Formats: sequence, C-alpha cells, structure tokens
Amino acid sequence: MSKLHHPISTLFFSHKPFLFVPASSLRNPRNFFNFTTNSTNNHSLVAAAQAQSPIAKKPPNLPGLENVMLEYMFGKKKATEVAHSVWKCVVQKGDAVIDATCGNGYDTLAMLNMVADKSQKGRVYALDLQDVALQNTRSLLDESLDDNERELVELFSTCHSKLEEVIPRNITVRLVAFNLGYLPGGDKTMITKSDTTLLGLEAAERVVAPGGLISLLVYVGHPGGREEFETVQAFASGLAVDKWSCCKLEMLNKPLAPIIVFLFKR
Repeated sequence: MSKLHHPISTLFFSHKPFLFVPASSLRNPRNFFNFTTNSTNNHSLVAAAQAQSPIAKKPPNLPGLENVMLEYMFGKKKATEVAHSVWKCVVQKGDAVIDATCGNGYDTLAMLNMVADKSQKGRVYALDLQDVALQNTRSLLDESLDDNERELVELFSTCHSKLEEVIPRNITVRLVAFNLGYLPGGDKTMITKSDTTLLGLEAAERVVAPGGLISLLVYVGHPGGREEFETVQAFASGLAVDKWSCCKLEMLNKPLAPIIVFLFKR
C-alpha cells in the first residue's frame, strides 16, 4: 500500500488582536490533533491508533490550551509555554518521555512533573552533547526534586541523533521533544545541525508510540537556523497523512521568533 502524503499544515499568526473561534470540529477535544488530515479509506487504522491515545481516554483541557494559544498570539506567553500546554494534552502519569536536547533543564523538569507519581513508573530520558548543559540540568533537578523524583530522570551525554541507543527497547515513548539552536546563555557557535537533527527525527518517528507526540521548538535567528527549520519542515511534510497529523505555529511579522512544530502520531 502506497504512503499518503500531505504538506505540513500551517497556523500563521500576525501580531494583531483578533477573535479566534475554533471550527466546530476543533471544539471537540477528541478532534484536537485531527484538524490537519484529509479523509482517507483507513478509518479503522486511525480509530485503532486514536483509541490508545490519552486524548481518547481523557479529553484534554482544551479551553485552557486555547487560552495559552491566544496569549501567545498576543505576546503574553512564550513558545515554550505553548509547547508545555500541548504536551499536557498527550502525556500521562507513568509515561516515558525523551528530552532530546535538555539544555538548561527546564523542559526536563517540566516533563518530570508530568509523568511522576507514586507508582515511580514514569521516566524522563534527557540528552545533550554539551557538558555544561548536562551540569545545568543536573543542578536544576537536584534543587527542584526529592530523591524519589530524581531517580525518574536519566541524563545522557550524547547527540539527539543517537537517542535510540540510550533508551530501553521495551518502553512506550509518549513524547520526544527537541529545542533546536544553541544553548541559552552558552556558546552560540555550538548549534544543532540539520544532518543530525534529521537523524534524530527519524529515530523519534520510530520510537514514539501511537497517540504520542514529537515536539520541536526551532530557533531560526542564528546562522544555520533557517536551514535547520527547512529540514524539519521537509521531514514533517513527508510523513504519511494516515499515520501523522503535523502543524507549525509561526509569527509572520517576527521572522526571528522560534517556530513551533508538532507531529502527532495516530
């Protein structure tokens, strides 16, 4: 059976106030990640995958997410806050998640708070090539977590392109997140690159479970950033429409603002 492809869907935002009213199909939380797809003959395949999703079992707090989106459009929320709000629609307590570029550790900590509970089943696998990033992440986690919570996070000194080499093969991964660019407050010449990012995306495609999410925050204001985004967009545009829903959020009149990309696996 041939793959069905569809270009990545786009949500373009201008920075001018307007009233945002979602279409009727979007008002149903169960359809939240379905708005980018075309009709296909694979309804049974889609239904089976969606049934395993946390969204099908427990509809997300869509009004809360809508508020974050609106505040982002009006310049009152950061892109990271949008990403975290979407993650909460997908991630459950006890899940395994991957921070493919842990940086200073703030996303790692946010992920831990989403998966940690008394069962101690949740896991966060955090990767970075830079020692300073791992040190910063470790310090933040040690300051913020108790001993039981800290045991749920594993740090790896490796490239995001090698994420399959460090995570257990028998786990169900609900989220893989990438922050692409340079380490905030660090050496701006140390940046993620298109070739390794593509390998990381291909690995994430293989490990993320149906009902899971690949999330990217792509910084484009540095040399190589726009090229890396084009690589991400080309990858997303080539994903099969019967298995993936993909969108990007981009500020039209802020060309250097980070671009948010979500790839939801059916």
